[in-house]
Amino acid sequence: MPQPKPIQSAAVAQAFDACPAPMRRKLLALRELILRTAASTEGVGELEETLKWGEPAYLTSASRSGSTVRIAWKPARPTEYAMYFNCQTSLVDTFRSLFPDEFRFEGNRAIVFTESDVLPLDALAFCIAAALTYHRKAV
Repeated sequence: MPQPKPIQSAAVAQAFDACPAPMRRKLLALRELILRTAASTEGVGELEETLKWGEPAYLTSASRSGSTVRIAWKPARPTEYAMYFNCQTSLVDTFRSLFPDEFRFEGNRAIVFTESDVLPLDALAFCIAAALTYHRKAV
């Protein structure tokens, strides 16, 4: 398996470093899945890795093919972490209808995981690809 892409932004690296080690590993695994999914999804192109609301976020700035995907851990919920999507889209509603038993959802904005969850990587990669291609015109 190839080495994970290094984090280019000091601010993004600091956001990951601010998390407890077990959660940092979980978030870095989500980051790697986002980057791998983007690289293998036609039309997405290079992602911009930045901070949105102080949390690592992945944008399709170059291709403009999709919607932002953000990942975070919050001290108020120490055993949970989440992948956030733009709440103005239909993404989470779509994921809820496709994967009602695979994920736990928060409103129309997030898929929430607990520290002990075994992630359904194929389903999660589908959700990531759907977000990263949300604005792409159907062919």
